[in-house]
Amino acid sequence: MRTNVVLAAGGTAGHVNPMLATARALQELDPDIAVTAVGTESGLEARLVPQAGVELAFIERVPMPRALNRSALAFPRNFRMAVAQAGQILDRTHAQVVIGFGGYVSTPVYLAARRRHLPVVVHEGNARPGLANKLAARFAAAVALTFSNTRLAARRGRTETIGLPMREAIVKLAQADGGRRSLAAQAGKQLGIAPEKPVLVVTGGSQGAQHINEVVSRCAQQLCDAGIQVLHLTGVGKDEPVRAAVESAGGTYVVLDYLEQIELAYALADMVITRAGAGMVAEVSALGIPAVFVPFPIGNGEQALNAHDVVAAGGALLVKNENFTESWITDQVLPLFEQGKLEQMAGAAQSVSAMDAAQRLAQIALEVAREEVAR
Repeated sequence: MRTNVVLAAGGTAGHVNPMLATARALQELDPDIAVTAVGTESGLEARLVPQAGVELAFIERVPMPRALNRSALAFPRNFRMAVAQAGQILDRTHAQVVIGFGGYVSTPVYLAARRRHLPVVVHEGNARPGLANKLAARFAAAVALTFSNTRLAARRGRTETIGLPMREAIVKLAQADGGRRSLAAQAGKQLGIAPEKPVLVVTGGSQGAQHINEVVSRCAQQLCDAGIQVLHLTGVGKDEPVRAAVESAGGTYVVLDYLEQIELAYALADMVITRAGAGMVAEVSALGIPAVFVPFPIGNGEQALNAHDVVAAGGALLVKNENFTESWITDQVLPLFEQGKLEQMAGAAQSVSAMDAAQRLAQIALEVAREEVAR
């Protein structure tokens, strides 16, 4: 009997990429499976999901209102419409199980599945769970976590820590003969970096992180004098001030505003300085790359929690945004290169982040679907 699975995620790469990784794993486990993703027309999924060859169905985008305004007044009606649309998708696809990754797309799908008594599997990417997944955990058949310190559990089902479903490019890098370093020569040639010398990768993600950009670029001379090459990914449109700041450093300091093939940077990196989004923490840890995590200073503190496990294991350093200064880099980062501690950190990092999360999540969902059919 053919299994029909509906995946719900949307809005950001942090939700969409794990969803696509899981879709791929489902298809590998069962070539006859029918997989449908649910998203919105304005989200990143509208482009990425069709590119991956996965069927995509749309519902209305109905984010939770943050203030009492016209959108808030229209929210109840619009939300009911989104739940109805989600229900129609579940009915049309003959869904047997729903896998949700949180966010505003997932909530209507969770509720539509509950009304139809369909089993729900929740994947929570962050250490601090969002509202959608907190709601679904009350009736989910299973909850899968990226981080062991996440306070979320299925009230009636099973709860497992499995890690984050990884993008195919990251999995291929990890599984390459000789590991990620086997691609360092190719990456170095492409980026103008000598793979046999130490490399520090700096990135604040696609949007960049201005404070990280400013602090590291002011340390350009010290880093180059220490024989450390720098690959600095500034964020789109934020490269010119960094280029100006490092122009006279004298060593190898490569500045790019964005690198679509981030795996090239990972292949070269001896250390990464970055924010602590769930995807970044999981990827660099799974690849065994020592890191300095500088959590985003605004929000609910989830980024510091994301980094907790790998920092506790000794695979990374954590520093508050306001404490991340030139002197901190001099005192904390440079000695790691000089004292040969990075190899030890790499092993510690790799021990806390699994590479097979997509396969494990797919297996959980298939087991849940088969249990439901057997009832």
